[in-house]
Amino acid sequence: MKRNDLTDSERAMLEGADAATMLRNATEWSAMQTGTGNLAGLQQQAAVLADAFSALPGTVDLIDPAPVSAIDAEGHEFEVQRGRHMVASVRPDAPRRFLLTGHMDTVFPADTDFTGITELEPGVLNGPGLADMKGGIAVILEALRLFEQTEAAAGVGYDVMINSDEETGSGASAGLIETLARGKIAALTYEPSTEPDGTLAGARGGSGNYSLIVTGRSAHAGRNPHDGRNAVLAAADLALRIADLGHDQLSVNPARIEGGAANNVVPDHAVLRFNIRPKSHEAAKDFLAALDTAMEAVIRKRDVAIRMHGGITRPPKPIDARAEQLYATVADCSGALGLHYARKDTGGVCDGNNIAACGVPVVDTMGVRGGSIHSPQEFMIVESLAERAKLSALVLHRLALGAM
Repeated sequence: MKRNDLTDSERAMLEGADAATMLRNATEWSAMQTGTGNLAGLQQQAAVLADAFSALPGTVDLIDPAPVSAIDAEGHEFEVQRGRHMVASVRPDAPRRFLLTGHMDTVFPADTDFTGITELEPGVLNGPGLADMKGGIAVILEALRLFEQTEAAAGVGYDVMINSDEETGSGASAGLIETLARGKIAALTYEPSTEPDGTLAGARGGSGNYSLIVTGRSAHAGRNPHDGRNAVLAAADLALRIADLGHDQLSVNPARIEGGAANNVVPDHAVLRFNIRPKSHEAAKDFLAALDTAMEAVIRKRDVAIRMHGGITRPPKPIDARAEQLYATVADCSGALGLHYARKDTGGVCDGNNIAACGVPVVDTMGVRGGSIHSPQEFMIVESLAERAKLSALVLHRLALGAM
């Protein structure tokens, strides 16, 4: 048998794929408005998913989010509310275990006008979160249902995590991801493909979001401006210095400066918000050292105080030898199913970054084929539900038999 041929047991497993149920699940779940800040919608979605995943032979729990804070325009820290995360655990004592992850939140707020399902053309549906990633969650559930019908499944275990805050950086679930990734042989994450043809994401850069809170001293802009310490000017100075830290391995985007008061008052506070995209761990480390230097220089020059909030939430995801082995398994399974296989590096980030940072090989675009995500033009290619469920079931089967 060639490496990418199907065995009789694999064919029997794949014949049971239930495309109709997957489509019903994806569209029903898409109808639930689950923007990251929509706690009521996320609560409803979490309960529905817990019920759906209870069909697997394990336990299902809804996990409270970890505390998350943010900085308001006045520079004050406040707690951000997040929804609960769903975790299904099957055969937790098995010697070989895998991790499958997805997210129930979308980028569309509770008051969005983008709420319905529209058929753009035969076999292509437009709807909120259909591709990113209600369709992907449907793929996870069906793939595991198929896999559980095989003899090989009994010898391995897995955890499934569907978090509620991936679209905002997984601050309330990063610790949970790290805990679940510990000791896993491999992981699969169900972001949509990078291209409608099914191309997977390869290496990913990292991402960090920062707020620098600048405190100066107010004064009258006409009578005694020299007694003031202009926080907005200091923030602008910082923005220019930080932008100059970018290079081919690191992009820096100063995104917003907030603060100030009336035109006749020297502003005593400002908040500078920016994002970085390091392509390597070394670039991220070097940036932090350079940022400290830039802050110290502005503190000395402008006689202000500066404190930092935030950090790197998505570490860079290079492709190491074990990840190459997992990609090779996915490529073999794609070939056996007659599916297009390709991968390309991307600057986008996801929970796959966090999983890889734990030393676990991950392929993080195992979800549906589609496109235009994060926009009202988001679409899902319906036939990819069955395609991707079969692909994942086959990958899990071969991993269970020792492919890694």
